[in-house]
Amino acid sequence: MPRILVLSNGHGEDVSGCILARRLISIGNKVEALPIVGLGEAYKKEKINIIGKTRKFNTGGLGYNSLKGRIYDLFNGQIYYFFKKIWIVFLIRKKYDYFLVVGDIVPIFFAWLSRKKYFTYLVAYSSHYEGKLNLPWPCNYFLKSPNSIRIYTRDLLTSIDLSNQLKKEVLFFGNPFIDKLLKNNIKDSNNSFHIALLPGSRINELINNFELMLDIIQELANYKFFKTIKFNFALSSDLKMENVQNLLEMRNWQFEEILSSNFKLLYSYKSIKVFFKWNSFDDILTESDFAISMSGTAAEQVVGMSKPVLQVEGKGPQFTKVFAEAQRRLLGQHVYCFTNFSNKHEQINGTIDLIIKIMYLMKLDNSFLKSCKENARNRLGNKNATVKITSDIEKYLISD
Repeated sequence: MPRILVLSNGHGEDVSGCILARRLISIGNKVEALPIVGLGEAYKKEKINIIGKTRKFNTGGLGYNSLKGRIYDLFNGQIYYFFKKIWIVFLIRKKYDYFLVVGDIVPIFFAWLSRKKYFTYLVAYSSHYEGKLNLPWPCNYFLKSPNSIRIYTRDLLTSIDLSNQLKKEVLFFGNPFIDKLLKNNIKDSNNSFHIALLPGSRINELINNFELMLDIIQELANYKFFKTIKFNFALSSDLKMENVQNLLEMRNWQFEEILSSNFKLLYSYKSIKVFFKWNSFDDILTESDFAISMSGTAAEQVVGMSKPVLQVEGKGPQFTKVFAEAQRRLLGQHVYCFTNFSNKHEQINGTIDLIIKIMYLMKLDNSFLKSCKENARNRLGNKNATVKITSDIEKYLISD
């Protein structure tokens, strides 16, 4: 029985790593996980054994964070934590036959340092950002290593580009993190229009994101047109129900009811009714026609479901103007964002104009939804990515 250690570097990467690990376990492999950043909640939920202690950093780790966020994490022990993780991997490397990397240069470096053979799902990089992939030094060297036995990318353009750069086969099978959503992507036949509200999950920016979205909803309440729209907040467990209720009451929202064993709240503001839901992320995305998002992975999932996304720039440390623009380049033409505003009032009004534009296109332009579907296939691929990637891994394990 092959022994595999999954190395992942962030919340979205943990989700993908967990999906792949679960499938590899089901076909007879022994799999454990070492999440480098965060608590590894996805692995814990699926009862996949985690190696070492985990810790949550406010910015979510390395990546598109503000300078302030990076400095904060630096002084909060991230560098020490990083080297501690390297040491753990070095100590336990002989327990495993292979490593499975999910993420960016950080877990790739860990795997290379172990001198074990490793599979890489390069979910953090894409040629769509700049037209050509410029991997950080020395990532190319790590991927060219004889121990780098399989490389999987998040889109077709990157697989072609990286194959040419590395002079070795780079594969694209799709993205595991949207498999479940694509399988269940059948909207209820009712004619009501649903908008998903996705404020993110990082607690240090979650409150600001949530309040900015409330500001947008309150402005929408001045338009009679939005009275019939169904709004659904998908909230993480870090934002407690009590905190949500306190914020809404301070803003003079009207309490309507608590639904389904305390996992749903219904409040109204003027003529608009809004659901606040926990543990309902997949259902909300499936029911939605489009999403207003301040979350990276969630926006990718919405686009993968052939739906448009309206991003809202936040203060960060992660979901900043730079991050939002990177997401737009990554996910294509149906990711919208109002930018270059001078104040919050201007940002809210510009965002509302885009909401109206998106709804107009969805209702009156037949070519728009077809374009969304084509964009989803080009940027994120078709369903069954998990089976395709793990089958390819299994094929190698059998032949090795």
